[in-house]
Amino acid sequence: MPLRVLALLAALAVSAPALAQDRAAVEQQFRGWLEQTIWPRARAEGVSRGTFDSAFSGVSLNWELPDLVPPGTTRQTPRTQRQAEFGAPSKYFNRGSVNGATSVGRRMADRHASTLAAVERSTGVPGHIILAIWGRESGYGRVDIPHDAFEVLGTKGFMSTRADYFTDELVAALEIAEAGHAPERAMKSSWAGALGQPQFMPSSFLDYAADGDGDGRADIWRSEADTIASIGTYLNRHGWRPGRDWGFEVTVPRSVSCTLEGPDQGRPIRDWAAMGIDRVSGRAFPEHELNGEGFLMMPAGRNGPAFIVTPNFYVLKDYNMSDLYALFVGHVGDRIAYNMGDFETSWDPVGTMYRSDIAKMQRGLQARGHDVGGADGLPGFKTRRSIGRWQENTGRAATCFPESGMTSALAG
Repeated sequence: MPLRVLALLAALAVSAPALAQDRAAVEQQFRGWLEQTIWPRARAEGVSRGTFDSAFSGVSLNWELPDLVPPGTTRQTPRTQRQAEFGAPSKYFNRGSVNGATSVGRRMADRHASTLAAVERSTGVPGHIILAIWGRESGYGRVDIPHDAFEVLGTKGFMSTRADYFTDELVAALEIAEAGHAPERAMKSSWAGALGQPQFMPSSFLDYAADGDGDGRADIWRSEADTIASIGTYLNRHGWRPGRDWGFEVTVPRSVSCTLEGPDQGRPIRDWAAMGIDRVSGRAFPEHELNGEGFLMMPAGRNGPAFIVTPNFYVLKDYNMSDLYALFVGHVGDRIAYNMGDFETSWDPVGTMYRSDIAKMQRGLQARGHDVGGADGLPGFKTRRSIGRWQENTGRAATCFPESGMTSALAG
């Protein structure tokens, strides 16, 4: 056997026990953190010792969760992105997801017509928007939610890139358990700690969960009416503007720069129309929308559909901070309510770069004075338009989306 293979096997033989020992030490630190940091905070919020002990019985760190920063290590941008919201846009709008959310949503619209109408009257949020969120979050309650919420929130509160945020959510989850809001053994969550059919973070449950069926309690685990009311309440409290749409698919002429994208560059929709931006349907923008503020949104730059969105689009983003998420909800909602078809413009095959390479590109843009919103490897609107501005400044055709050849050009 070659010497280098023997050396590798020997190293692996040593490293496996060492890794197990290191993890055991971190687990001990985790137990200490629960006692010294979480228990005093939970007790101050009225959580009993019995609830606390029950919540963490059998709980250990989940080393498979994303974005972990174990003690003694430094944060690194991962090469790949596990979260669908930040991959290739076309994958987010795959046929199965869109059709499934639409077809079941139409059945739910019939089944819950009276509840949806009542919630729309009280919150101003259209029923088809509520349905689209419900469908995306939990498949209308049909998707398995497999993780232990205390394991997820405990792990991410102890050692993740957003530890303070998840620590607060962990305490909120303990408050939910103490109050007995969740049915027995129902404290299951997504890998990010979200609960129930609307996938509320624990603090959102405490703030926005609503009683939709009149039984005096808000049950987002078993009650479909409560789920509908809770989603409507959340959007209403985050500023949903009744009477306004979420947005419109448009064509953007080459004379209009893609660098005009973003929620900080709004102007009246009539001004966008005067620049030559038209709805893809060939119809004019609704008269009541013309004086309202609109924003250019191009989630794939020049490589896919473009939109003029309203402030309500950014209320949808408050539910999940992703352009594609908000776009999916608006699109599926339109399909449920108006039998809309696919987007007129197709998605080009983009979104195949590693996060780590996009992060290098973002650091290169930052070095040139651009605001990319942070070098996290995720091409949000600030990164997209910064790419477009750099392209324009260097005599390139602006596409406003990362491409593999840009990494070396921006690293220089």
